[in-house]
Parts: sequence; structure tokens; C-alpha cells
Amino acid sequence: MKARYLFPVAIIFAAISVSVIPAFSQDKASEPSVSGKGTYRIGNGDFLEINVWKEPDLSGEIFVRTDGMISLPLLNDVKAVGKTPMQLKEDIEKRLQAFVEGPSVTVIVREATSRKFYILGEVVQTGEYPLLKDLSVLQAFALAGGFSEWAAKTKIILLRREDGKEKVFSINYKDIIKGKDFSQNVPLKADDTIIVP
Repeated sequence: MKARYLFPVAIIFAAISVSVIPAFSQDKASEPSVSGKGTYRIGNGDFLEINVWKEPDLSGEIFVRTDGMISLPLLNDVKAVGKTPMQLKEDIEKRLQAFVEGPSVTVIVREATSRKFYILGEVVQTGEYPLLKDLSVLQAFALAGGFSEWAAKTKIILLRREDGKEKVFSINYKDIIKGKDFSQNVPLKADDTIIVP
């Protein structure tokens, strides 16, 4: 029983310790990140914080609607989907110039709920997880609480849809933690599904 509680800790240690070497093609330009480089593109359902300096009535927290728009005082509907926070900031500032002198706007993505991945099968907590940053396969196992005692750790499957086609990748957890094949510890992409038989 004691070993079971220590297992997720061991996974986290391994995830931090190993270097990620991509096993298959990665398109970094198309994979946004919420933090670090400002490349994240806003999606439907994301929760934003918008602040207009010295204008509290124009500031607030807001969800991106299913039509990709947000509603702001004075501006009505503003398209947010597909834009980076910086692009949305510049768009809002430009439109606010008709109402506010020299507007200064900040846009923060509080919850990036539009990017998710899924983990199913023999893990402690199956389900849907937000992909708030680039997570590796090992880190996904840690988030799911580790494996159940019946997990087939050498036969894990990663399903990914690219270019309209479903791709299937095999992952051998034991090979990763033993240092035999770090390339299988790949960063996850939005809508990836991990299946642990």
C-alpha cells in the first residue's frame, strides 16, 4: 500500500529528470503555450482577464463565447478566437481610442479550457485534463495519479489526430523510466488521448 502512494512521486521525479527527445514530428509553431513566449491562441471557452489601465468599468473577467467573441463595454462584440493575447490587446486598444485617450490594455488567459487531453484505462483518475502548458507523457501519468496495479505499462497507446487522420503511437513506460528510450516521453498536443490497457 505504501508503494502505491509513492508511485506518483516517482513519476514526477522521472518526468523532471529526463530530457524530452521527440519521437515523431512536432510542429512547434502550431502548438500554442499559455506561458513563456506569447504564442498561445485563444479558443472558445477560455477564461480571460482584461484590464484597461485606470478604467475599472471597462475591465473584468470574461469567457470566450462559442461563436469566438467576447462582449466588452463600449465595444460590444470583439473577436477573440484565433488571436494571441497580444493581438487581442492591440485590437482592443485600437478600438478603445474612440472612447479613451491613450488606452493601455492587458489580456491574461486565466484558464485555457479550450486545450485538453484525455487519459483512459488503468490509471487512478481517468478523464479530461486541461492542457495549460506543454506536458509530457510522464507528466500526464502523474496528473492521473499513477497507474492501477493491473496496468499494462508496456502497451500504452497515444491517439492523435493530425491532418484529418487518426494516428496511433505505442508507448512503453518501462523503457522510458529505465532510460532505454526517452523519445517516447513526448509533449502532448491538444485533444491527444492516452489509453492505458
